[in-house]
Amino acid sequence: MSAVSDIGGNDRTGAGDGSGGADGIGGKVVAVTGASSGIGEATALRMAERGAAVVLGARRTDRLEALVDRIRAAGGRAEAVPTDVTRREDLDRLVAAAVERFGRLDVLVSNAGIARNALFTDLDVAAWDAMIDVNVRGVLHGIAAALPQFRRQGRGHLVTIVSTSGLKIVPTQGVYAGTKNAVRTLLEALRQESTDGVLRTTSISPGYVRTELVDYIDDPEIRAEVRERMATLGIDPDAVARAVAFAVEQPDDVEIGDITVRPTRQN
Repeated sequence: MSAVSDIGGNDRTGAGDGSGGADGIGGKVVAVTGASSGIGEATALRMAERGAAVVLGARRTDRLEALVDRIRAAGGRAEAVPTDVTRREDLDRLVAAAVERFGRLDVLVSNAGIARNALFTDLDVAAWDAMIDVNVRGVLHGIAAALPQFRRQGRGHLVTIVSTSGLKIVPTQGVYAGTKNAVRTLLEALRQESTDGVLRTTSISPGYVRTELVDYIDDPEIRAEVRERMATLGIDPDAVARAVAFAVEQPDDVEIGDITVRPTRQN
């Protein structure tokens, strides 16, 4: 049994048996990819604060270990698993670590993603390939790793971070938006194939959120423009983490299919 203080100062106690606890999150086992910063880090913290055991995957192991130490220091349960989502075996290892350490996996939050904004005429094919590998294949690798475990358990939940870039298409974001809409399509197809009550799927589309995603845009002019919008409009990553928690805490017979979370002043 685990209890840690949440952001609001209330104690929430997990059931510890995989039942989800009194508030639907306590006692669950939640794996998060891209957990070393931004939305992934915020989601890990919020899940742990609400009594879930968290299994955290990312490539930056130093930051991952620091996050695990922080959660454990607050009385939570956490494990770190070095994870590159482009490697299928890494996702297999993430899921296996959750089952080995905590006995099950209730939720996989596929958050890892990259953005490489550029005009098509730049012909940055390497960037296109990188976004397809991380944003699409990375999610598929997570599905391939988690789905058999969910079927064995008779229950599981895939929560995937998509983007409002797939809802409003703008120049320089064509390939990025394409990868996010590909994932949206994959999850909808999977949902329609999984109406036996075992699997829940949730797509969450954030707008401008203060994360490090903008730092990896190569074009300095586009990077400066996006960074300025981020500084002006960006919301805290915990806003998205709260949306994740809302979807996860629902009873097993309730599926939250799509959530859009964006600044109130975003077009």
